[in-house]
Amino acid sequence: MAAKAQFSRRRFFSTAAALLGGWPFLSRLQGGRAVAPTVQRRGTQLVVSSANGLEAAKTTYRLMSRGSDTLEAAISGVNLVENDPDDMSVGYGGLPNEDGVVELDSAVMHGPTHKAGAVAALQNIKNPSRVAQLVLETTDHVLLVGKGALRFAKANGFKEEELLTKKSRERWLKWKRDLSRRDDWLSDDEEDRGIARKVARPTGTIHVAAMNSDGDISCVTTTSGLAWKIPGRVGDSPIIGAGLYVDNAIGSCGSTGRGEANLQNLCCFAAVELMRTGLAPEEAGLEVLRRVASHTTEKRLLDDQGRPNFGLKFYLIAKDGRYAGATMWGPSKFAVADRRGTRLEECAVLYQREN
Repeated sequence: MAAKAQFSRRRFFSTAAALLGGWPFLSRLQGGRAVAPTVQRRGTQLVVSSANGLEAAKTTYRLMSRGSDTLEAAISGVNLVENDPDDMSVGYGGLPNEDGVVELDSAVMHGPTHKAGAVAALQNIKNPSRVAQLVLETTDHVLLVGKGALRFAKANGFKEEELLTKKSRERWLKWKRDLSRRDDWLSDDEEDRGIARKVARPTGTIHVAAMNSDGDISCVTTTSGLAWKIPGRVGDSPIIGAGLYVDNAIGSCGSTGRGEANLQNLCCFAAVELMRTGLAPEEAGLEVLRRVASHTTEKRLLDDQGRPNFGLKFYLIAKDGRYAGATMWGPSKFAVADRRGTRLEECAVLYQREN
């Protein structure tokens, strides 16, 4: 009994230190700005999404209210964005690779079964999230890529179609005309390498995570990836642990932003593991952002103050109903749907942009 009591005291003080002392320290040391912790009452439904998923979050919440499984509801939500030709970051109308071909990535993860499915570099299929769902449900695999993913989709009845719209084609042609240092081929010249990537290019992804009244959590991420990427490039979105991760006993995390940073740090897995230790969602998200910042050392990826010059955001749900968005650069918002309705809320911020 004494040994057990000693362990309990250590765990209590460790958790208390993280919750009471660690958070203000992180804010002072790294410039992180906290937002007021948000806690849901147990037994209530919750959806958290990237800001471009406001309607997706609303749809996901409504479907869960009607008894839909958390993963099915979340996928139905992101399908709205995948099918929207005016959203050039996801699905139909997504911005293409450097050859003018739209390549899509998506992953899904089902908390109750801890199963996942994903597809990468998928061409000519509008809803990669649905193909990823079938990988989860009908195969012993997690990830299918390229031509194999396309064959799998077609075998399951998906129809090939042109994903490049007039609008997205015009954007690609403009990039081709302006092509100079805006591609992903690094120069041999060290000075040139230092500035080659400072021209911003369109990026975009949607992530939706859903928790039902039983506390079951699932999530989905889908994207057309970085605009004008090298053909075959795969970002973090379809990689379990990088672009999204769920542990049904702990919570979930999904991400949008620079995929290479997520791949190099397995950010979403790390965030969920930090929540396992007792950190609140916003604390876990900011801590992972601090790690990414400390690992970013290449000149081309830093601003004049030595901070990462790229965007990175996390969307987190804890099993007890707490949730948060966390961003490398603020101000920034994320979407929430719960009993109070669907809305945008402020992310916790590591670095604040100057006006």
